[in-house]
Amino acid sequence: MSEHIYKILELTGSSTSSMQGAIENAITRASKTVQDMRWFEVIETRGHIEEGKIKHWQVTIKVGFTLRD
Repeated sequence: MSEHIYKILELTGSSTSSMQGAIENAITRASKTVQDMRWFEVIETRGHIEEGKIKHWQVTIKVGFTLRD
C-alpha cells in the first residue's frame, strides 16, 4: 500500500430535491477543477422551509483529494 498525502477542501452544495442531490452537485462541480478526489464527509446539513414544506437543501462536506508528486 502506498502512502498518500491528502488535502481537504470544504464545499457547500445545494439542491431543491434532496440532501444527496446537494452532495452530488458539490462533487460534480468541484470535479471540473479538482483532480484525484478520494472521499467526502458530511459535516453540516441545512434546509429552507416554505409553507410547511422543504424547499431547498444545503449540505456542507469535506472532500479529500491526493496531492500529486
